[in-house]
Amino acid sequence: MIKSPPYLDLLPAENGEKVTRLFLRELLNILLAYINKSQNRSSKVLDFHYPHQLKEGREGFSLELPDQPENLEQLLVDCRDTLKYGVKTGHPRFFNQLSTGLDIIGLAGEWLTSTANTNMFTYEVAPVFILMEEVILKKMQTFIGWSEEEGDGIFSPGGTMSNLYSVLLARYHFFPHVKTEGMHALPRLALFTSAHSHYSIKKSAVTLGIGSENVFLVKCDERGKMIPAELEYSIQTAKGKGLFPFYVNTTAGTTVYGAFDPISDIADICENHGLWLHVDGAWGGGLLLSERHRTKLRGIERASSVTWNPHKMMCVPLQCSAILVRKKGLLQKCNQLSAEYLFQMDKHYDTSYDTGDKTIQCGRHVDVFKLWLMWKAKGLEGFKAQIDHCLENAEYLHCKLQNRKDFQLVFQSKPEHSNVCFWYLPSYVRSMPPGTERNRELHLVAPKIKAKMMESGATMVGYQPLGDKVNFFRCVFSNPATQKADVDFLVDEIARLGSNLSHLKYEPNQGV
Repeated sequence: MIKSPPYLDLLPAENGEKVTRLFLRELLNILLAYINKSQNRSSKVLDFHYPHQLKEGREGFSLELPDQPENLEQLLVDCRDTLKYGVKTGHPRFFNQLSTGLDIIGLAGEWLTSTANTNMFTYEVAPVFILMEEVILKKMQTFIGWSEEEGDGIFSPGGTMSNLYSVLLARYHFFPHVKTEGMHALPRLALFTSAHSHYSIKKSAVTLGIGSENVFLVKCDERGKMIPAELEYSIQTAKGKGLFPFYVNTTAGTTVYGAFDPISDIADICENHGLWLHVDGAWGGGLLLSERHRTKLRGIERASSVTWNPHKMMCVPLQCSAILVRKKGLLQKCNQLSAEYLFQMDKHYDTSYDTGDKTIQCGRHVDVFKLWLMWKAKGLEGFKAQIDHCLENAEYLHCKLQNRKDFQLVFQSKPEHSNVCFWYLPSYVRSMPPGTERNRELHLVAPKIKAKMMESGATMVGYQPLGDKVNFFRCVFSNPATQKADVDFLVDEIARLGSNLSHLKYEPNQGV
């Protein structure tokens, strides 16, 4: 096996092609074995170890960095161990996060992108990728419903950054002098988002100097949807306090409940008050590709901006997020600083293709190619089928839990998205009357089952409290490899792990 220090034998070393080829073939074998294992339902989702155990080293795996270079054989062992002790998010029984699954075409796209190792700021260094981004963004804009004359956008490092762009653009739209004069030249701004929205909206207000106290969390109904009348009330309240309302965020697929705000009704309010309407479709934007489910985003064409994360419902490898803006040129005007070492205006090609000055970043990873390649492989029909399949799995789980006494759904209505929220009820909890004591006991059930679940490693699902509701499980489906048998397994595994639970010691710092 190869034992020389890598910097002596690998390309660009002279005559390094053979060793490089051998090394990469061995690495490819490791990756293929991992991929196959991730799709094998008899394998674990994770081999859990506590942080101190991994820090101390396991079976020769060390996180410490040496002074002397290690040989290629050891590096391959380190690659294998890194995968061994990680979580197989592509496993059909991983339900823990919104981004799951492993698309082989998307993986191939990521490999090519890393091999090319270029930057997305100018056409001169990324000509094909720049054009691909233009094609994909236009395609996404057509599903939103914007005309060919409208629309702009950029791929950014995740939904939080895309949402940050939306607030940044809205502020610049109303107050372009903020770019030169700063926040002191502006009135006190107010923005509005639902109580169930993603925390990135509040984080954006903090980051941009607007302040978290000027974010109005609008009340939602029992299903997690923003109530339009409450939005109107919040806007009037803000005006009464002397604030300047400028931005409303609606959520298309909330993180926990998977709820869709009534975009059309909210758009009417935004038009009446002259506010920027943003749709955070990071989780639910993919439903635009489904004829069956796209009506849940009715009114999205009226938005000023949209966040859409293909790395969620479309199963594109992380990360792949787009901020889409209806008004052309606004991204450029808001962010442009015309650095002369990158964005020279006397280049021999159309410099409008130098997209880097539209972004907050300078360097930007190529996120578009894997999506472009997947679209080539699947077509619209393929994406539509996998999205519908994921929502069918959610409907199946919902129906299954309705018929079991040891589970209780957080809400009885059919799920809008692929989120299914529920409690597991041990026998001693089922025998308790409703009230504080029962809630205290129930609050401790999900964490205890989750701990056992991670130690067992056969599946993973998340939990959380929300509002007045104590800890409950939230199962989400975005992996097209997941089948009904995997759903059955999850339910049976939760019941198995929870069947022996007895009254649990209540710790005050765990809350209710």
